[in-house]
Amino acid sequence: MELPDYSQLEENIGYRFADRQILATSLRHRSYVHEHPEGLADNERMEFLGDAVLNLIVSHILMERFPSLTEGELSRVRAGLVNEDRLAAAAKSIHLGAYLMLGKGERRTSGQQKKSILADTFEALVAAVYLDGGFAGAFDLIRTQFAPFFEAIKTDQPLFDYKSLLQELVQSRHKDMPAYEITDQSGPDHDKTFRVTVTVCGFSTNGEGKNKKAAEQDAAQKAYDRLTAEEG
Repeated sequence: MELPDYSQLEENIGYRFADRQILATSLRHRSYVHEHPEGLADNERMEFLGDAVLNLIVSHILMERFPSLTEGELSRVRAGLVNEDRLAAAAKSIHLGAYLMLGKGERRTSGQQKKSILADTFEALVAAVYLDGGFAGAFDLIRTQFAPFFEAIKTDQPLFDYKSLLQELVQSRHKDMPAYEITDQSGPDHDKTFRVTVTVCGFSTNGEGKNKKAAEQDAAQKAYDRLTAEEG
């Protein structure tokens, strides 16, 4: 089977493959393999490996960059970096969708633009670089492609989006949705304090802040910490 020309993709990621068959496998969605039963392998096993490599490298970089963060804080930052939205954004930045091998059904529904497919394929691509070029090759790829995400942590943006972390946690484990309610606000207009209650998984926690968003984040953090402590 003749391979497409991947030279532009290699330029986009700053890595040249010694074995482009590995790259091709990382781009092959199961829907394509289902329609082409010629002994081709899809990229799902590579997604599995890429997820592990990605988590290792991101953990390594975070420990180097942020020596003062605790284990729990490092875990939360990593969770905020290695998620579907960030992986899909990284995939889009290298125009990965243009190289996906998809079945006709996925193509009809614009599968090359779906966040879930892009995120999974990016993980498979990480595995491909790791298998072809070792840890150093994969490390350089992640350090380069995730540079904007690492830099954002150093700005004044909130370090953790606890509302998103809480929602991801409860959806994946409990199939539940947090419900937020403003329960009180006090103080003059120029210096109000908001109090918010979040109810999730059969319990409620309270938070407060100088605006609604800050109060929701405070309540979400307390709920998130309680759930992660319980599930240890």
